[in-house]
Amino acid sequence: MEGVNQTLQVSEFLFLGFFGMPRGQPFFFLLFLTIYLITLVANSMILILIQMDSRLHSPMYYFLSHLSCLDICYSSVTVPKILVNLLRLQPTISYNECMAQMFFLITCTGSECTLLAVMAYDRYAAICEPLHYSQLMSREVRVPMATASWILGLVNSTLHTALTTNLIFCRATGVHHIFCDVPPLLKIACSDTYGNETALHIATIFVGLCPFLLVIISYIYILSTILKIRSNTGRRKTFPTCGAHLVTVIVYFGMGILNYNRPSAGYSLGVDTLVSTLYCIVTPMLNPLIYSLRNKEVKGALQKLLSIQEKEDASLGKH
Repeated sequence: MEGVNQTLQVSEFLFLGFFGMPRGQPFFFLLFLTIYLITLVANSMILILIQMDSRLHSPMYYFLSHLSCLDICYSSVTVPKILVNLLRLQPTISYNECMAQMFFLITCTGSECTLLAVMAYDRYAAICEPLHYSQLMSREVRVPMATASWILGLVNSTLHTALTTNLIFCRATGVHHIFCDVPPLLKIACSDTYGNETALHIATIFVGLCPFLLVIISYIYILSTILKIRSNTGRRKTFPTCGAHLVTVIVYFGMGILNYNRPSAGYSLGVDTLVSTLYCIVTPMLNPLIYSLRNKEVKGALQKLLSIQEKEDASLGKH
């Protein structure tokens, strides 16, 4: 009971990521607001296009719609609170809000890791097993796979949040970060964090490393199959979607490794803030841009939607 009472005495945390930089706060506010708006618009546009265009009603775009939904949730968990804190003299967050933010953040990160592995398997099935693709990625298969991605993220998040709520925090509750996450909270805990650190390393293996290895294995088979294609036209058709997915994977897992597997001493406050910003704020904006800019089908669906809108506007103008 003593540990619980000490934990409950901590009513709020103070973010130190941008603390002491009052002159830079207006710049960061405009920067993060711009990134957040682009993230919302770009991912929402992907969702709308997939829903409205029948050409995008395929397994690959089904998973892409889940990725866009995750990216919207991902950004919305952290950026609005960051924007509010950038307008305040003291960037704080209540204890309960911090635990909730961490819970939803880890849910999104874990789900996205698994979903990227599922998307790699989808590309493997499409390129390496084209005759059996409809069976391998039927509705009975892809829906449970996408659902499992969300469930795995939820279970992983529940474990970390439960362990974190059992920690005792000192009265000096300054968090060397710009949002609530496991590593910075472990740094300021006064109680033993061995169990939390063990859970973090285990999660890194099963939620981070294993999906990444599945992606690598899938792309070894994919590249082997592509190299066997004799026609240049056939190779060009397979590269855009695979290349876009591979870039997303490299950026996401690369930033994730830096964010959750830093040395025990940690990086400097500036480096911590930069890595976390790239991982949790910039990546959700990049994903739809990478897919849309490199994908002819998405660009075609967007052009079709815009042409329909122009015709409707023209007809309304006539009336």
